[in-house]
Amino acid sequence: MGEVNTISVITAVHPPSVPYLADAYDALRLQELPEGWAWQWVVQEDGEQRVAQAVLPEDPRISYGSNRASGPGVVRTTALTRATGTLIRNLDADDKLLPGALARDIARLTNDESIGFTTSRCLDLLPDGTVKSWEHADPSDGRIPRNSIKDQWQSDPNWILSVHPVTVCIRRELLLAVGGWMALTTAEDTGMLLAANALADGWFIWEPSILYRKHSAQVTAQEYHNEPIERQARRDLIVSRVEALQLFVSQP
Repeated sequence: MGEVNTISVITAVHPPSVPYLADAYDALRLQELPEGWAWQWVVQEDGEQRVAQAVLPEDPRISYGSNRASGPGVVRTTALTRATGTLIRNLDADDKLLPGALARDIARLTNDESIGFTTSRCLDLLPDGTVKSWEHADPSDGRIPRNSIKDQWQSDPNWILSVHPVTVCIRRELLLAVGGWMALTTAEDTGMLLAANALADGWFIWEPSILYRKHSAQVTAQEYHNEPIERQARRDLIVSRVEALQLFVSQP
């Protein structure tokens, strides 16, 4: 048997999202990967109650850990310490991968070394089970030039991203180079994505890769995520970080 390549799927968990882990696992285990590839699911719980561990199945491909309650950025980056894959795919605990999601990420990133990360379409999964397209417009299938995500984000009057950060699959080296996920109360995945795009081109995959579950307990539905002053402060810091990276990259 030849060497097996690994794609590590990282999932941060907090108590409200624990009931959805079984659905996330069921969708993950049905993923069909290219020959010579395997997945690893790195589940990291935010808090030391270890309630997520009790609902996870016995599967050697699952790596579980927990830490003191620290917020999603710290949790995701802490999970990276146990990730063995050359590719790192994000999966929120309450979302579900769609068929072929990981295979498409692997194909794009292994066939084109100039691409540092992929993003893809996502479909909203509503509480009544209805599935619909993301409410915002998606770009066309194709290359995401360096710095283009930040430029688009800043130019949008409502600060709506053109791509959804929950769908990111990224090369391990690039993720480490930007310091993992940003240490923010929320939008840590946005901060990571824009930093990665300051250093590398990406690729947008038109085929949807996840069902993005909408529910009242999700982080983006909470008041602290949408509080205007804190939200603007996060945006300013993310943009400042990207501009600093651009400055250093442009220096001879």
